[in-house]
Amino acid sequence: MRRLLAGVSAAIALAAGSLSAAAPAAAADVPYDVLVFSKTAGFRHDSIPVGIQTIRDLGAANTFTVTATEDAAAFTTANLAQYEAVVFLSTTGDVLNASQQSAFESYVRGGGGYVGVHAAADTEYGWPFYGQLVGAYFASHPAIQQVNSRTENRAHAATAHLPQTWTRTDELYNYQTNPRGTARVLATLDESSYSGGSMGGDHPITWCKTIDSGRSFYTGFGHTQQSYAEPAFRSQLLGGIRYAARQTKADCRPETGYTALYNGSTSGWAQSGPGGFGNSDATLTSSGGMGLFWYNAQQYTSYSLKADWKLTGDSNSGIFVGFPNPGGDPNVAVNQGYEIQIDASDTADRTTGAIYGFKSADLAARDAALNPPGEWNTFEILVEGQRIRVYLNGSLINDFTNTDPNRSLDGYVGLQNHGSADQVAFRNVRIKPSGTQPPVSNLALNKPATASSLESAAYPASAAVDASATTRWSSAFSDPQWIQVDLGGTYTVNRVRLLWEAAYGSAYQIQTSPNGSTWTSVRSVTGGNGGEDDNTGLNASTRYVRIYGTARGTGWGYSLFSFEVYGTS
Repeated sequence: MRRLLAGVSAAIALAAGSLSAAAPAAAADVPYDVLVFSKTAGFRHDSIPVGIQTIRDLGAANTFTVTATEDAAAFTTANLAQYEAVVFLSTTGDVLNASQQSAFESYVRGGGGYVGVHAAADTEYGWPFYGQLVGAYFASHPAIQQVNSRTENRAHAATAHLPQTWTRTDELYNYQTNPRGTARVLATLDESSYSGGSMGGDHPITWCKTIDSGRSFYTGFGHTQQSYAEPAFRSQLLGGIRYAARQTKADCRPETGYTALYNGSTSGWAQSGPGGFGNSDATLTSSGGMGLFWYNAQQYTSYSLKADWKLTGDSNSGIFVGFPNPGGDPNVAVNQGYEIQIDASDTADRTTGAIYGFKSADLAARDAALNPPGEWNTFEILVEGQRIRVYLNGSLINDFTNTDPNRSLDGYVGLQNHGSADQVAFRNVRIKPSGTQPPVSNLALNKPATASSLESAAYPASAAVDASATTRWSSAFSDPQWIQVDLGGTYTVNRVRLLWEAAYGSAYQIQTSPNGSTWTSVRSVTGGNGGEDDNTGLNASTRYVRIYGTARGTGWGYSLFSFEVYGTS
């Protein structure tokens, strides 16, 4: 294989049906070599010759050379070493003998790339490694017809150019097994849009995966000669080849159990601060700033958060986690949360993959996993307690543990629009919570609140329950002082979250009452040092909740931005 240079690759930006051929890369890939293998020992597709020519044309426009063969003798260790990827183009039946199989398995496991097209799934049924490589074997197919293909992952180079629903005509395979458990599914067939599907509501048609150090990409499309004249399908082939040949990176780990926070709908999201995000084609595009687009429908504790993102040029953005309700002030997320930075160039602790201002990414690992501006990337932000691990396109690049008592990783998540000169796009923001999550609703929000005293009328008790981090209740300058809220009904309270201003309670009690007059202490706090106090693990049936401060941390009165209560009815 030719030596690859890290970080040099190209974006495919075709809209489906927009051109007659796949556009060349905006910045050329490092030259590489591809072997196209089309031997058949069963049914032979008449689209094979046009498929070979299509791949030759793609290579001529995108800096790779193509060798086409039907001679299985090409599968030797020495010969395969010339190629960055091998395409099985509608192969059928048993096409390799035992020694050829061994050479190809070693090639893939050692870092080579495999691309399977259509009947590649109808090949080598008796070879377990090939079944693992292709992902699923052919079972049956109905007549050629039109279908709606749902693009599930629009960050991979093979599918980033596609709409969410891609309508096209082809022969549509059913498979013996579902590959989702071992591969990252990129697209599925909508069986309600055609006749003859047998896999039900989850019918993968395009996927990718890794095998040891090697890469695998498969598409079930490509039966008809007409397919190879379609710009969108040609771009899919090019993206699959580029991925297999390591010209572009992607997260091809299996993925199940995630819930979309954003995949076209902005329900549950709010803008804090200036600027914002345009929403088109299930893609958020930043404008102006500096602001924060945050998901306000729920706070999270331990979870896996994934988001696909793309920069334009030397731009700046980030994904924030673990911050309280920011109200109209995005600096609340900056000062009390953590930002996983997205920036093409900055200092080590402020560039892509860094926990901004706290810990640089592993730069060698980051550079090996990063697609350049103009191409899509995927972050996984894995939060477990007070630990953050950051994965870029499937590779671990940062591992950070919060030890700051004034910060907590429990809280909201959000996306930054940094400024008018910084352009970033996001797709498919999704989350998979783990363990017990905080209740969705703040029971104290805008409920009647009273206090023992006010510093002045400008700081009423109601300001602590209005979900704004810029308004506050402030008491007289003495101890003890209290603030209470009437929840309006009886709830089982399991969490009370307090966000203090500079003047805080170093000692206080969380008290509950069924009637607002008889109080029971359910937790005593000593040694508080301001910032956020997230009191979880409570278990109290109550209508009224009170914070009873017995020792101020400063000479000023108690000053509370937010008094939040969570529980169930």
